[in-house]
Amino acid sequence: MKFTCEKILLLAAILTASRAVSSKSPVPVLEGLLIEASFAAGAVNVSGYDLKMGIVSTVPAKVVEDGEIVLNARLFAEIIRKLPGETVTFQVDEENSAAKVMIKSELSEFEILGSPSEDFPELPKVEEGKTIEVGGEILKKMIAQTNFAVSDNESRPIHTGALFETGKELTIVAVDGYRLALRRETMEDEAPSTVFVVPGTALTEVERIADETSNIAITLGEKHIMFTFGDTVLITRRLEGEFINYKNTIPQTNEIKLRVAKSQLIDAVERVSLVISDKMKSPVRCVFGNGVIKLYAMSVIGKAADECPMDGDGGGLEIGFNNRYLLDALKAAPATDVCIELSTATAPCVINPVEDSAAGFTYMILPVRLKAYEG
Repeated sequence: MKFTCEKILLLAAILTASRAVSSKSPVPVLEGLLIEASFAAGAVNVSGYDLKMGIVSTVPAKVVEDGEIVLNARLFAEIIRKLPGETVTFQVDEENSAAKVMIKSELSEFEILGSPSEDFPELPKVEEGKTIEVGGEILKKMIAQTNFAVSDNESRPIHTGALFETGKELTIVAVDGYRLALRRETMEDEAPSTVFVVPGTALTEVERIADETSNIAITLGEKHIMFTFGDTVLITRRLEGEFINYKNTIPQTNEIKLRVAKSQLIDAVERVSLVISDKMKSPVRCVFGNGVIKLYAMSVIGKAADECPMDGDGGGLEIGFNNRYLLDALKAAPATDVCIELSTATAPCVINPVEDSAAGFTYMILPVRLKAYEG
């Protein structure tokens, strides 16, 4: 096995594929990357796979001899990162049962041991199925604006992923038992109508890796999903189970509807949150009056109060919120102004676009029970 390629491209592929490598595993090969050189393709594939998610990144290369080898991901990345030249020559010599890997660039030369490719688990094959194309910029934003609400509770595995619904629109929904995040975008070209759930961890990597300037192809297999963007492919398992019926969960008859500038409310919540910490958890108390939201927070650190102007009358309704959940929803909302919909102190708060907005989003937050406030 022998090839030469550009250092910067090889390093980018290594770092990308390494996102699917186990940091610590009882199976050492899972801490490695599979390197595959193909003379016919004139390319090198760099693959990482932790048995849940696989990433393959392709690099154009001058391949002299085909071959495959597995290298420790961390060591390989550090060697390539530190090499002085613009090109890298990679060669594998097999002696007895050991495979010596020689990596050269200008006057620098490394010789390390690799593992047989037979020890590396085979990545799942995603059979030809429905394929959906989405703009990279749109999908990255939609993931960022929903994935924060994905559950980390493994007792309900289906909710550790986000629900995708496709057709004339693409809808992504995430829930964790305390909040719900929904984003909806009209598709440029109508996609096949389907519903599937993608693990939140995989979506995090899609958001990080995907290029905003190109489309992303999503191919649905029976048990796996493949995201293709540029020279990179990400394969993840589909989550199976019954996702919550989100349409019946979101209240549709809230009588109180208030319009507020998102940035002003975020600033007010962040200010009163200064007396709240992970160790000193306390809700933000919101009193929705006539044209103003009064915010309070109190912990052993101290007390804070602030106000935020709004349009509408909340009738003095008093509700407590987890400050982080409220901030996550407000920061994710793709709008300058939002409509806050309320009914009672124990009913969910719904954040929607204002009537003249074309943005498609809904955020729902469950209230926190309040104790008597010691003003």
